[in-house]
Order: sequence, then structure tokens, then C-alpha cells
Amino acid sequence: MTEIVAVDIGGTHARFAIATVEGRRVLSLDGETTLKAAEYASFQTAWEAFATGIGRPLPRAAGIAIACPVQGEVLKLTNNPWIIRPALIPAKLGVDAFTLVNDFGAVGHAVAQVGPDHLRHLCGPERPLDEEGVVTIVGPGTGLGVAALLRRGGRAHVIETEGGHIDFAPLDTLEEQILDRLRSRYRRVSIERIVSGPGLANIYEALAGIEGRSIAPFDDKALWTAALEGSDSLAAAAFDRFCLSLGAVAGDLALAQGGTGVVIAGGLGLRIADHLPRSGFSARFRAKGRFEGRMAQIPVKLITHPQPGLLGAAAAFAEEHER
Repeated sequence: MTEIVAVDIGGTHARFAIATVEGRRVLSLDGETTLKAAEYASFQTAWEAFATGIGRPLPRAAGIAIACPVQGEVLKLTNNPWIIRPALIPAKLGVDAFTLVNDFGAVGHAVAQVGPDHLRHLCGPERPLDEEGVVTIVGPGTGLGVAALLRRGGRAHVIETEGGHIDFAPLDTLEEQILDRLRSRYRRVSIERIVSGPGLANIYEALAGIEGRSIAPFDDKALWTAALEGSDSLAAAAFDRFCLSLGAVAGDLALAQGGTGVVIAGGLGLRIADHLPRSGFSARFRAKGRFEGRMAQIPVKLITHPQPGLLGAAAAFAEEHER
């Protein structure tokens, strides 16, 4: 068994834990701590604060998930001022071994680790995910994360993608009108402009324009609350469209990746979990013409683990270093 520090760095928070790994499996996560990134000058000072908080020397190994592409000599987060230079991590953090992984890649590794108790069934046949083959992973949040998990020969291979930036394809006349209105704002309309946290506002404003009604200023959080509560009929209509598009996108990605299972991830996924089975998500997921029969055989799950980023960061380390 090996102890490591698991880290999940996002735009707002940096999460830490002590993980125990063995034989490519994560056995435990302990001492979970969430720090506000804005309160620390750097990743190193946040790391030191975590060490002070747990009151003992940290393990000399780390699995680190970071919300940006893990490429190049300097890593810069989109919504966090920290700069991370991978070559300096051993000296600055006092570690002998580490693994860096993109934040949604970490979610892919988490999916490979969790059991049925952390996979809530949404639609399709109610059976476990296949032990061999491809699992398509889709995560609506601030953006739209997309990854593929390939299980083969007892190994988990996570393929990080930028699938959230493929073109949005309208499937009825109302969605064609939504697309036309969004084209006036964006040079190109990707699926992330629709299927993400901010995407709900895009749909809401487009629907208001189609109806010729004025809307009061709002923030995304209040809009999501009104949509889920049903207290605003236009917000509720926008949410219906969001669920339809999420179903269509998840189905398209499963077809593109050859997925035999699909997992919805992300904090937004958890928030809408009770609504998805009652929405048009499932029908749109299956509605793939000549492949409708195949799509009906794909189980769709929602990952419910409370810390998939930390779990996945530890799992990525275990996959790389444990033998």
C-alpha cells in the first residue's frame, strides 16, 4: 500500500486528501479538505496550509487534477490565477513521484474506480457497466467535459477530449430558432453553449426573444433555481430544452466513441438527477434513426461519488505508478 496526496484544483476551490492506493486501486480517501483558491497566493502555499491542517508530514507522492489542459511547461487555469510549472513540482512540494491529470480526465479515472453504489441508474437497461469496452463520460458544469474510458485487459485507459466544443445540431424548428439567435452572439455555436451551466441562460434569453418578451436581469444561480422549482415558466421551458439537448449530445458522443455505457458527471449532473428521468433526455438519447435499437441497449448512469476529482486524481497516480 502507498499513501499519496490527492489534489483537485478548480477555478474556485482546491481540494486535498490523503489517499491510500494499492495495485491500481484507491482504497481510501481521508482528511478531505477544501480551500478557497482566492485565499492563497499559489498552489504551494495551499499545499502547505493543508499540511499544517492535518498536522503531520505529507506523503512524498501526489496525484493532482487541474482544471486546464495538462500540456506545456507552464499550466494556467482558466478561472484561477495560480500558475503551475510541472518541472518544479518535486522541489516545491517535496514529492518524489507525481501524476498530473486534467480535471475531467480525473473524473474518467473515478468512473473506472467506483462500484454500483456510486452509479445511479438514469435510463436504458438497468445493468452494470461493461467490464470491457468504452464508457462515454459527459459532464455539464461551467463548460461541458467529455472523456472516454477504455477498459481492456484489466487496465483503465482514460482519453481526454474537447468534445464539448463540437457543433450544436438543432433537431426541431424551435432549436433552429435558438441556434439562429445564438449565432448573432457567438461566431460559432458549440454544444457547450447549450449544454452547460451558462447554457441555460443562453436558451432562456433565446426563448424570450422568440416570444418577444422582455426579461428582468438575472444571475445563473437564480435562473437554475427558478427552472428546477418551476417557479418561472420560461425558465422551466429552457430547462426542458437543456435536458433534450443533453440527451441528444450524450447519444451522439456514445455513437462517436463506440460507448457501450454512458456516465453523466459533474456537480450540475447531480443537481438535475431527479429531473432527467422525467424529461425528454432518454427519448433524445435513443433517437438516432437506424441505430435506435442499439441506443436502447446502452445503460446511462450518473456518478454520485462525493469527491470524484480527488478519487480520480488518486486513481490516475495508481494507474501510472502502481504495479
